[in-house]
Amino acid sequence: MAAQRMVMGSLPQEEDEVLQSPMQMVLHSFVRDKIAMVGVILFVFIFLCCVILPYFFPIDLYYQDVTQSNVAPGFGMLTVPNGLQGNAQDMSVGSSFSVGVDKDGNVYEWGTFPNEKLKNIPSSSETGKLVQISAGLDHVVAVNEDGQIFTWGNDRMGLSNIPMELRTGGNDIKQILAGHQISLALTEDGKMYNWGSDYLLRITYPEGVQGNIDKFAASTNIVMVLTKDGEVVPLTTKTSAYTNIPEEIQGNVIDLAITDESAAAVTSDGRVYTWGNNIKKSLNVPEEIQGQVTAISAGRYHYTAILQDGSVVSWGDNTHGQASAPSSATSVASVDAGYYANYAIQEDGSVVSWGLKGYLMGTDAFGRDLFRRILVGGRMTMTVGAISVIISTIIGIIVGGVSGYKGGKVDNLLMRLTEIVSSIPFLPFCIILSSILGNSISETQRIILIMCILGLLSWPGIARLVRGSVLAEREQEFVTAAKSLGVKETGIIFRHILPNIITVIIVNATLNFATCMLTESSLSFIGFGVNEPNATWGNMLTGAQNGQVIENYWWRWVFPALMLGICTISINCIGDGLRDAIDPKSKER
Repeated sequence: MAAQRMVMGSLPQEEDEVLQSPMQMVLHSFVRDKIAMVGVILFVFIFLCCVILPYFFPIDLYYQDVTQSNVAPGFGMLTVPNGLQGNAQDMSVGSSFSVGVDKDGNVYEWGTFPNEKLKNIPSSSETGKLVQISAGLDHVVAVNEDGQIFTWGNDRMGLSNIPMELRTGGNDIKQILAGHQISLALTEDGKMYNWGSDYLLRITYPEGVQGNIDKFAASTNIVMVLTKDGEVVPLTTKTSAYTNIPEEIQGNVIDLAITDESAAAVTSDGRVYTWGNNIKKSLNVPEEIQGQVTAISAGRYHYTAILQDGSVVSWGDNTHGQASAPSSATSVASVDAGYYANYAIQEDGSVVSWGLKGYLMGTDAFGRDLFRRILVGGRMTMTVGAISVIISTIIGIIVGGVSGYKGGKVDNLLMRLTEIVSSIPFLPFCIILSSILGNSISETQRIILIMCILGLLSWPGIARLVRGSVLAEREQEFVTAAKSLGVKETGIIFRHILPNIITVIIVNATLNFATCMLTESSLSFIGFGVNEPNATWGNMLTGAQNGQVIENYWWRWVFPALMLGICTISINCIGDGLRDAIDPKSKER
């Protein structure tokens, strides 16, 4: 009886197994394959990231900024050292790093340093007590309480050639600035000094300006000064958007700031006037702050103003949050806005910062965010691979199905055509075609051409597979029954035979998808695929051909290679899992 109960207890399970359809059995077997499921999870995760995240992290394909070139991954650009909090004297934003001086004259540096020499801070025995500091593209300028100026970091283009009268001290320095390949200093008697490269900025002092300067502001394009008479004067002989200074403000200006495309001035009645190019809406001054502004500072494309109540307001480019001033900044004594970040020093010496914190995966040689480009590049690489597979699969099914079912001369002709196509060397063919077409086609046409070529040259494999499967299926009884019922040959091939071999096609198409992705990446890597500024994982790896990049800028090739490797391996694992699920005996071979 016990044996009978055991047999009867096992019947429902056996009945379930018998009642399972072939597709259910394949799915059940596939789900139990842990490696295949890991592949599915990884691929779906990468796919969803590449499809969804670009909407939250938009990218301008034509964006470039050399000031952010080759910045290492990390989010420490705004991490103010503990020694400065509550004791800050002066702070400054550099290209990808920041510097600060506390009330005891100690120097602090943090962020990502574009030049290793920036870490060579002069000792306090050399500098004495520093009271002002300024960070530029890749160098720092500081002044001590005796008016002596020091500089470190990039020493090319004359940046280390401090004027002799500023080295010895004895000057009452009012303002200093470490700019882009240039340094500036202003004394209390209204005289300005400049040293460094004059290639980008040629400073011309109009008559009567030297000795009458109250403040200066500089960008990569121009230097402008505010005289003690309240007038704004550009130190250039060239006419530009900067020189269109509103006449009504002259003689009434109390502060001045410049971005890379525009200028702003604060008048004695607390109003802000802007002029220049309205890039990133930098000229759109919030109306609610008019009449309340006491000081203003500028970054690359944004402004930050201090109001009469001690709060701060920012506007303009907000790509990195640099125009989103926090409400926690109150009782602000001074503010420094530079590049893509801001530091507000409050009256108690505490610091509030906002703006660019860093880059998740660093930047490339053009200062472009690698994380955003990897997302867009992944979408492009997978799109090219998917459409290529669709094209090759459709052609392969048609050619293989007709060839296998018809047989005879038709089979012989189609298989000879398949051999001819498979004998075409793919990479040399693409390189020759790309060289012939050159720049005669647009980038969109080039992408479409790549997808078509990949699809038109990669169908022979699946055609042979379909042909072999159809040869086996056409002798089955259901095919004979369909013929006797008068079903057309196309209906027999595509409505009766094809559903029985669809699983084999899916496996082959899955594996072919990974191959097409690798092929596209290979073409882009050698410069014959999708070109800049469009991003693919392949052309992002182009820089890996440079030994300096491999050695010093590892993030530029590790992350794209990692994404491509994980994605293709995941797809191959999915394909292998499907093959084993469809044909369990394949594991034994």
